Amino acid sequence: MQSSNEQPRVGVIMGSKSDWPVMEHAVAMLERLGVACETRVVSAHRTPDLLFDYAKSAAERGLQVIVAGAGGAAHLPGMVASQTPLPVLGVPVESKSLKGLDSLLSIAQMPGGIAVGTLAIGKAGATNAGLLAAQIVGLQDAKVRAAVEAFRAEQTQTVLDNPDPRPNS
Repeated sequence: MQSSNEQPRVGVIMGSKSDWPVMEHAVAMLERLGVACETRVVSAHRTPDLLFDYAKSAAERGLQVIVAGAGGAAHLPGMVASQTPLPVLGVPVESKSLKGLDSLLSIAQMPGGIAVGTLAIGKAGATNAGLLAAQIVGLQDAKVRAAVEAFRAEQTQTVLDNPDPRPNS
């Protein structure tokens, strides 16, 4: 599934459809910053052949970054990173049993030589993964870089315009 008619530059994948409520925040950030992306369920454990095909073909399909969200054993980001030269950003999805700590450690503890950029657990991590993916794309695209800069300026101005933390102040 693509988020626009443009060629996708970022792949947003997740291990299960149940990861979407977290991963939709990565897609929302990419869309806000004008970066075309594709979304797909790619399970490291249930569809390993699809995972390998997806990762190996990503660069030739025009992707520049892959954002991979996974919970529990969270092998998806690392397995994708092992099959592509593209940057892979891992988003730990909160699990029921260990609240996402298992996912975080699974993604963060990659062996030397297979890099995965690991973000925070849950919504904040997905949001920042979308932002970081846009920053990477923005290294070669001035329009995306300008959108990232505008987003940051807007955040700064919001804080400056609202210095009093009390409600209704």
